[in-house]
Amino acid sequence: MFYVNVLTTGGLLAAGDVITQQVEMAMDEDRTQKFNPKRTERMFLIGLFLGPFGHLWYTRFVEKLVPGAPSTTTALKKILADQIIAGPFFCSAFFFGMGLLEGRGTSGAVAEVKDKFLTVYLIDWCLWPPAQFINFRFLPVEYRVIYVACITLCWNVFLSYFKHMDSPKYQNTEEQIKK
Repeated sequence: MFYVNVLTTGGLLAAGDVITQQVEMAMDEDRTQKFNPKRTERMFLIGLFLGPFGHLWYTRFVEKLVPGAPSTTTALKKILADQIIAGPFFCSAFFFGMGLLEGRGTSGAVAEVKDKFLTVYLIDWCLWPPAQFINFRFLPVEYRVIYVACITLCWNVFLSYFKHMDSPKYQNTEEQIKK
């Protein structure tokens, strides 16, 4: 299950980026946007990096941190742990790791975390608690990573958009695709 969860996480981050790039190209009136496979590759790689942490968090750590049979109280405690521990970690690690993969160095990666973390984390609070209630209340442990990964496809479309929306350096022009 470990390898399935890790590959699914990478694949869904890449898929989210492909969807985002397709929307960006469709909305580009000048038709200067081109598909950037390097950008999607970076999203896949950061997914492979984050996948093991997701697997361990949802299959082991959260269960030990908040033990108990599935109930509303247990689910709410797990959601709180997820939002306080996993949410900040995954959000920060995503922006930091992507910055490194883009060649921005540690200082550039840290700057992007500082710039984008709070907004994404606040939006995270709107999506993930209801999704995680279903996860922690009704799903067996072995299906939690896959469930979260499926919800994550929608989240990844947003994440890819938010990650790439304000940096002309990373727009999908012919010049950038070559990098």
